[in-house]
Amino acid sequence: MSKHSLQFKEVSFLYKKGQKQNQDHILDSLSFEVDEGEFVSIIGPSGSGKTTLFRLITGLEQPVHGEILINGHSYSDRFGKVGYMPQQDLLMPWRTILTNAALPLEIKGIHKQEAHKQVIQLLHEFGLNGVENMYPGDLSGGMRQRVSFLRTVLSGSNVLLLDEPFSALDAITRLSMQEWLLEQWEKWKSTILFITHDVDEALFLSDRIFVFSEAPVQSLEEVVVPLKRPRAIRDIHSPEVIAVKEQLIEQLRKQVKS
Repeated sequence: MSKHSLQFKEVSFLYKKGQKQNQDHILDSLSFEVDEGEFVSIIGPSGSGKTTLFRLITGLEQPVHGEILINGHSYSDRFGKVGYMPQQDLLMPWRTILTNAALPLEIKGIHKQEAHKQVIQLLHEFGLNGVENMYPGDLSGGMRQRVSFLRTVLSGSNVLLLDEPFSALDAITRLSMQEWLLEQWEKWKSTILFITHDVDEALFLSDRIFVFSEAPVQSLEEVVVPLKRPRAIRDIHSPEVIAVKEQLIEQLRKQVKS
């Protein structure tokens, strides 16, 4: 029986703005589950609540109703219970790659020397061997995102939230990073929630895709990706996947028009 890494149980959320609260209702009794080790992508129109969902999971926002469970537990403070990788890498320009990657360990209270030792042991796996004494400005966009993902993994959580991490990369680098991310996911066995606007990216990476509709969101349409693992980028051109892609694009078009 699969274990759930993340559960939303009838979660409602709204942004309060004076007396016009109903206009800012984002989620309305939303329920869903993500299994341990699953890769789920989230797509939907801008402003539909995708980033708000991540803010709720991380504890930056609190639901007005309902319950959020991480690995079967409900926490009053969810900060630090999940790893979060934002769209921008947010690496500190005055810190080296080594000290940037070690930051989540230092926040946990791990001695700096031990934190650096743990990072150095992982540099090769993340394709960062030999750059530990460089600064973020010395690295390409793809390499910076590798550092950001390493920092996310070092948060210690098995639940990782990735918010459009490759959107600023050029097409070739983006494809390379997608393939690299799948290798890392298969190695670390983490549960990943991945926000993207790229349907091809969602199809290539995911087990399931959650489609957000316009707010307030009461349910998520779930699309199972008809691909086995391991997979290669050419697999998304199979007739079964193309049919799913056309269906997803049509759904997103309708939402934009409405």
